[in-house]
Amino acid sequence: MNGDPCLLSATELRGLVATKQISPVEIVSAVLARAEALQGELNCFITICGDEALVAAREAERKVMAGEELGLLHGIPVTVKDIVNTRGVKTTFGAVPYKDNVPTEDAVGVARLRSAGAILIGKTTTPEFGSKCLTDSPLFGRTRNAWSAKRSSGGSSGGAAVAVASGIAPLAIATDGGGSTRIPAACNGVVGLKQSNGVIPHSQALDAFGNQTYVTPTTRTVADTALMMQAMAGEDPIDPWSIGMPVPDFIGTAVPRGDLRGQRILYCLTPPGRPASAEVAANFKASLDRLAGLGAELEEFSADGFDIEPIWRAINHTVWRTRFAKLAAEHGEELSEAFLKQLALATEVSGVDYQEAMFARTALFRRVQSLLARGHFLAMPTLTRTALPIEQDLFGTIEIDGAHFDSVRPHWFPWTMPFNMTGHPAVSLPSGFARDGLPIGLQLVGRFRDDAELLRASALFEAASGLLSRWPE
Repeated sequence: MNGDPCLLSATELRGLVATKQISPVEIVSAVLARAEALQGELNCFITICGDEALVAAREAERKVMAGEELGLLHGIPVTVKDIVNTRGVKTTFGAVPYKDNVPTEDAVGVARLRSAGAILIGKTTTPEFGSKCLTDSPLFGRTRNAWSAKRSSGGSSGGAAVAVASGIAPLAIATDGGGSTRIPAACNGVVGLKQSNGVIPHSQALDAFGNQTYVTPTTRTVADTALMMQAMAGEDPIDPWSIGMPVPDFIGTAVPRGDLRGQRILYCLTPPGRPASAEVAANFKASLDRLAGLGAELEEFSADGFDIEPIWRAINHTVWRTRFAKLAAEHGEELSEAFLKQLALATEVSGVDYQEAMFARTALFRRVQSLLARGHFLAMPTLTRTALPIEQDLFGTIEIDGAHFDSVRPHWFPWTMPFNMTGHPAVSLPSGFARDGLPIGLQLVGRFRDDAELLRASALFEAASGLLSRWPE
């Protein structure tokens, strides 16, 4: 094999390992060297598992040479967000009080990737408990964007997206509770899928029935996302929404064959009253033209009823307050001001307010279902502008084309939170670059639990976009 293994997809590496053209030891050694070289600049890891990864790579190489049966991801490096449990490896949740926490077992998604032969090379950064759209924490500092040190990586899975975008590892486990996979995917020019509720079991959800958080894949290519889905999906008794869920052929479906003829895509730039930068709007139009060029029929839809910030805040912040009020009381001096402010936002939410928000969540689900009865997919920009400045304050203003708006969340990512609440699959795909060289993302939303078909459309869009050859300098 010629070239740098760090610049190959997991799909390519899988074929090379199986045909003995590259060794898992070569792959892991190259990835670890790249991680060490870039960590000081990007700050995307909280732990690098160098020794353990090399031991696993040698065992993977032995199996290849012995002709033993190989798993789907045999010898392929993976990173895991530091909010997802990893057996024997620190999981700090990005929080100082948990800086020495070592789980005794893997989360289900991690266990399934290991069982498929993937090799853990490190834990990627997250803000405290994945609580915001910027990846910084008192425990490790700020994680920088893969394309510009002056920009944020997004969040809360900023470390995961940066590691993939910079070629440190082709696969990453992230999480998404309101956009935490798709926001950094758009900021860093990678593929970030929030799958349908129940497709990948969530073994750490405290409220399994009301859960709106997801353990997710992040990759550079749609084919690699399909690989991760194939390994991670399937029912587990620990997650009620996963029970009875079949596992389709994600890998075969995600091959970019055919076109989108006969498919209707409903689109909308922003919900009423929300801004979008001129470059995002132009890129979105170009993306729609690309989808039309693939044969899709386009129809604009009204975004009335999609400004769901009050609903999301009532539910999400109440959950956080329930989980973390005791921690804040005992360790407030070790937690960030932004995290404590978010906990405080729920202090006036009553039980009636919470339940009314849950009723509104059901109404939102039915609204999305009615749209997807008319169309096969929804399309919108993932974010209203490119990555925010590295020093951005969550409670500060957000600047879009010279205008300043008073709240980051509803003005930067109004389109991500709705689909956490409804459970529909939503993916952020690289769709181009702004004049300053920062990536822009397109979000596609599929029918409930039709994740494989969403990946098929994503693969066709990716192939038509021609962006895979472009890497950060």
